[in-house]
Amino acid sequence: MLSRLEQAQQRWGGSHSVIDNWLAERQELLLLYCKVAGLSPFEQDDHALPDQLQIQTFCQILMDYLSAGHFEIYDNLVAACKEKGPQSLKLAQSLYPRITDTTDLALDFNDKYAEAQSDNLMSDFDKDLSELGEALELRFALEDELIDNLYANHSED
Repeated sequence: MLSRLEQAQQRWGGSHSVIDNWLAERQELLLLYCKVAGLSPFEQDDHALPDQLQIQTFCQILMDYLSAGHFEIYDNLVAACKEKGPQSLKLAQSLYPRITDTTDLALDFNDKYAEAQSDNLMSDFDKDLSELGEALELRFALEDELIDNLYANHSED
């Protein structure tokens, strides 16, 4: 996921400040995901779960990223695709429901863990975090496809 982010930043970085800010939020989200998951370089003790503050911080950044996409970025991208032609609009309209599916999974994760106080809830944390990671990877690919369609195939001269 981090290498995909680097490619996205190289490809579209500087093209639009909103996209730059969004990719920076994606980077922060990925770094926190790695930290919460105990992935290198943030390795934790075997089977040690992150503390509640780390989980809350991660969930807040996750919600910020999702909100930026749905309430700032997608509407602008879909409108731009509409202006570029019916094929771009059709692609945007086909990607958006798939992106929304990943949002639903992320919201469920947030609802379950952002304020979790019970150790019983934490028994599924690793599995749920793994599923969230898969959903985020899909989401980033779909978002990148939407952005790439706009910039690569329909850039204005």
